[in-house]
Amino acid sequence: MHDHHNSERLASYADVLAGELPGAWTSAYHPPENKDDLAELADRVWDLDLVAESLAEHPLQQAAVLSRTDGAQLVIFDRHDERDGYLIAAVAPHELPAETYHGVREPNGIALTDDPFLSAEQVAGDLLARYDTALARVRHNAVAGVQPSQPERVVLTWQQDGCLAAAPVGETAVAVLVANGFVQDKQTGIYRLSGDDTTAQARAVRETGRQLNAHGINTALQHPSGRIAPTATPAAMPPAPAASSSRPARSRRTP
Repeated sequence: MHDHHNSERLASYADVLAGELPGAWTSAYHPPENKDDLAELADRVWDLDLVAESLAEHPLQQAAVLSRTDGAQLVIFDRHDERDGYLIAAVAPHELPAETYHGVREPNGIALTDDPFLSAEQVAGDLLARYDTALARVRHNAVAGVQPSQPERVVLTWQQDGCLAAAPVGETAVAVLVANGFVQDKQTGIYRLSGDDTTAQARAVRETGRQLNAHGINTALQHPSGRIAPTATPAAMPPAPAASSSRPARSRRTP
């Protein structure tokens, strides 16, 4: 049976903690009924230490997620020992390819007391600093291989997971990309076109090129080697790189 007292206690704790952290944070409670959301959340916990060990033995039964306006997230959940309080961990960003995490140290989570005011000091002075550093590095890695576009040319860059990425300049280019299936990554501002269906991807790129050309904007494809091929209206797509997982798993290890 669901322990409503325990869930209210966690939700209240998270609300207070969110209000005490530096910056603008909001809190959302995830009850036991949201099993799929909890499982997906557990997969994105960015930890290889205390929190990962706890989750390996005790899957998430409930959690509270703190979200900052720039997309950063922290997850709070119950401890399973004799001590009061909670565990808190960083949450890895959505939709960043696995290779962007290479060489980035996990901002491992910490244990919190049952006093949210004291816990806010712990988080701000420890976890948040490490999390912000890790976030900056993976976001930098995510855009490092994307060729900058110009007002008169949009460059589409192949990614390791088979998608195409672009950093368009101007509202016209953005509108065309979005109309043809490109989705903005809120973490980096980069627009990505999935490569899960290569036929649909090729069709989208051809239509993107046609529409951009109508606005006087050329398109170009950047291959993994860095070579740029101008293609105002691409007729065919070159082979995409081998697909790889785009969602970080809890077991990721830093090389």
